[in-house]
Amino acid sequence: MEHKDAKQIDAKGKDYRTLNKEIRESVNDGINYITVKNVLGQRFIADGIKNRTLRISIFGVAGGDLGAFMDGPTIYVRGNAEHAPGNTMSSGTIIVDGDAGDCVGHSMRGGKIFVKGSVGYRVGIHMKQFQERFPTIIIGGSAYSFLGEYMAGGIIVVLGQNCTKPVGSYVGTGIHGGTIYVAGVVDDNDLGVAASKKEFTDEDRSIVSALIDEYNQHFDSSISIDELTFTKIQPSSKRPFSNLYTMEG
Repeated sequence: MEHKDAKQIDAKGKDYRTLNKEIRESVNDGINYITVKNVLGQRFIADGIKNRTLRISIFGVAGGDLGAFMDGPTIYVRGNAEHAPGNTMSSGTIIVDGDAGDCVGHSMRGGKIFVKGSVGYRVGIHMKQFQERFPTIIIGGSAYSFLGEYMAGGIIVVLGQNCTKPVGSYVGTGIHGGTIYVAGVVDDNDLGVAASKKEFTDEDRSIVSALIDEYNQHFDSSISIDELTFTKIQPSSKRPFSNLYTMEG
């Protein structure tokens, strides 16, 4: 769909600084629909941009820290994303139509990240929530080790599509807030310190079902919650490492 306030940018051969300057100048000029083609690992795209009407479509492989610190934009990646998309983002949406690397949603404070495929290590590390800020990550495939490490809030959903093992080791290490939902069996030996399995309730089912519906809309898929069995992981304590410290006086 063409928009009068749209612009197409060719990233071929451009340094990431040059590309990001062109994107930011376009936003400052009132452009709300930006298509960036031939992206080949340029990093920091849309970092720190505050604009709730902005839509960016990226064709290629988005480099590290895509959408870091952003507040509002929607980013579509028609390919893969490297490490830490959504790093410390406050709001908005990132939709990756392939796989993503390590540390997806690092320190994420709000908004949503959808990854059609699989992700790397330490996804959701240090995620946190406050009042209306509620970060959410939905992964279609699998996640490697240390998923939700030191997680302090929000939701992570792993759908485990087309993989034999949905998560790696040390799931929820140091978790003290938020919830991780994994489609499939999570071995007790794969749980990290402070993580424990909880009952998957009707309320959980409603939450996850709505997120699956959003995932299906973004990727034109037809995953049904009725075909999945979820493991729910939450903190065993709000102070998982309190026994490592002493108080005097």
